[in-house]
Amino acid sequence: QVQLVESGGGLVQAGGSLRLSCAVSGIGSIFSINAMGWYRQAPGKQRELVAVITSGGSTNYADSMKGRFIISRDNGKNTVYLQMNSVKPEDTAVYYCHGLDGPYRYWGQGTQVTVSS
Repeated sequence: QVQLVESGGGLVQAGGSLRLSCAVSGIGSIFSINAMGWYRQAPGKQRELVAVITSGGSTNYADSMKGRFIISRDNGKNTVYLQMNSVKPEDTAVYYCHGLDGPYRYWGQGTQVTVSS
């Protein structure tokens, strides 16, 4: 059974940085997963895409995150990262790790990120 466990969330001041990690277990290598990504959900809002990285290394970001967030992957550690820079109060949300492998979708339990002004 594939499991995704996020870590690294917390409280950070506006303009600061934070790195989220997503450890994947129950699979030989995350390289075999078509795409790994991060989503977020703020209170009262729908879950939205933050960034995605494919097994081939291609990345894509939501417009509001371009130039500030960086998604990366360490296949050897079966871990996906989200480097968050120049954070803003509107980045406050629960961040979820996501995996897409053919017809299968995997979600982590989420990690809270709170940005203070």
